[in-house]
Amino acid sequence: MISVDSSNISQIGYDADNAILRIEFKKDNSAYEYYDVPQYEFDALMSAESLGSHANKNIYKVYRQQKVG
Repeated sequence: MISVDSSNISQIGYDADNAILRIEFKKDNSAYEYYDVPQYEFDALMSAESLGSHANKNIYKVYRQQKVG
C-alpha cells in the first residue's frame, strides 16, 4: 500500500499479478478492492492531478468491487 496525498483517499495498492486495485478511504477507514483493473489504469490513477476525481470517473463504477474493510 502506498500512502497518497488526497482529501478522501489514504492509501492505494495494486496487485499486478491479479489485477486488483485496493483503495483505502480516510472518512471511515473503509477499503474496497476493484477487480480486473489493468496496469495502465493504476498508472493513470497514480499520476492523476486529483486521485478522487480520477477514481470517480474511471474506477468506482467501472470495475467490479467489494468492500474489504
